[in-house]
Amino acid sequence: MNSEDQIINRVASSSLITFDLEKFYVPGDRVLLDIKDQLYQGLILKEKNFREYIKNNDWSAFKDKYVAITCSIDAIIPTWAFMLVGIALEPFAKRFIYGSLNELESELFRSALDTVRWEDFSNVKVVVKGCSNIDVPTAVYVDLVARLKPFAGSLMFGEPCSTVPLFKRKEAR
Repeated sequence: MNSEDQIINRVASSSLITFDLEKFYVPGDRVLLDIKDQLYQGLILKEKNFREYIKNNDWSAFKDKYVAITCSIDAIIPTWAFMLVGIALEPFAKRFIYGSLNELESELFRSALDTVRWEDFSNVKVVVKGCSNIDVPTAVYVDLVARLKPFAGSLMFGEPCSTVPLFKRKEAR
């Protein structure tokens, strides 16, 4: 086979760096803690009853779990109620937030991304991997752009063989 007949893999020989968010997935159980069942007649939070719930609930059920605290019913819930839930969860849960499971997932990814040395991407052509076995929240992709753009030479989305250009740094004048 002569050199003219050889197939050249341009993707493998390019200077592209693939950023795979799947590698930043934090393993562990995710749980949604909805306090709607603690509302009187599904509308009102009664402090005495809620404090009784906090006192008597088996919070160890949340041991080593990631917990999203919410109320799915449109009711006015005082801030301190969610704070009490957090205090009860603190000895057991790995992490807890106020919000949805999607917001919890985003927060876990963001915390993992806090460990990246973004300077290492200075003037690098970066492809943010698009296909994944893990459902990465859109908010994480947006957050990633905010972190990479100040450093990267260019940003693309997709797979190295088929990308959507997002950003290219203009040459210094």
